[in-house]
Amino acid sequence: MVAITDLHLVASGKVREIYDLDDELLLVASDRISTYDAVHPNPVPDKGAVLTAISTFWSERTRDLFPNHLVSVTAGVPAAVRGRAMVVKKLRMLPVEAIVRGYLSGSGWRDYQQTGVISGVELPAGLRESDQLPEPIFTPTTKADIGHDEPLDFARLTELLGDRDLAERLREAAVSLYRHAAEHARASGIILADTKFEFGLDTNGTLTLGDEVCTPDSSRFWPLDGYEPGHGQPSFDKQIARDWAAGTGWDKLPPAPEIPPEIVTRTRERYIEAYERLSGSSFADWLARTGAPEARAVRG
Repeated sequence: MVAITDLHLVASGKVREIYDLDDELLLVASDRISTYDAVHPNPVPDKGAVLTAISTFWSERTRDLFPNHLVSVTAGVPAAVRGRAMVVKKLRMLPVEAIVRGYLSGSGWRDYQQTGVISGVELPAGLRESDQLPEPIFTPTTKADIGHDEPLDFARLTELLGDRDLAERLREAAVSLYRHAAEHARASGIILADTKFEFGLDTNGTLTLGDEVCTPDSSRFWPLDGYEPGHGQPSFDKQIARDWAAGTGWDKLPPAPEIPPEIVTRTRERYIEAYERLSGSSFADWLARTGAPEARAVRG
């Protein structure tokens, strides 16, 4: 089998490395963690494997609902990165983040407080933080290489894509996928408050779901038990680390501070719990399925 060191590195982001496999790509999720767009110096053990496991779960579950880029998590995956890597189709990625919100939180809540509108979508008056919206809303943003993504209304999205039909299909696909994932998550005791999808076009021009799918890094997951609108909610994502970072006095500019061991441990536990609740399978089973190195086995 080809070693990871023999492959051509195409790109390296805050969390993932992308390698070229001729007609396909290898996506490798690291254990790095970022808050406020800055990567912390110490990782969260097993985080990359959990992200890959969750994304694979959703990709396999929604394959009949909408095409996605997943090819394999075993065939063609170098032994050293088994469990945290997937072989995927090459796509021509669209220059937008397809965000869907089912609840009022984060930047959406801040925008609503100021204007009553999120990405051109007017909402009813009197909503509280963390309230469920009457219907999920599509609130796309730009995909910024540097700095922060900017919200887009539908007219600006259409202009950016240069194709109204494509913009409409993108909106329909994102909302449909969100509804499916949110319904399943709720049955698992988890509220999927919002999520970010990325889409591209395959070699035939087919709109295809790519990148990660409904992971703790791209979504807000809240425990259904104890859900209470009117304030922020506890979460299964990296909010534990984000809340810690916000309370340190750090100016949110690189370099990011080292995360204390207890915050790392709690963050890891929440990621794994999210996967196990959503999938109904143990994280250890995922590592066994993919033949992940024993060094990443769940530690007791």
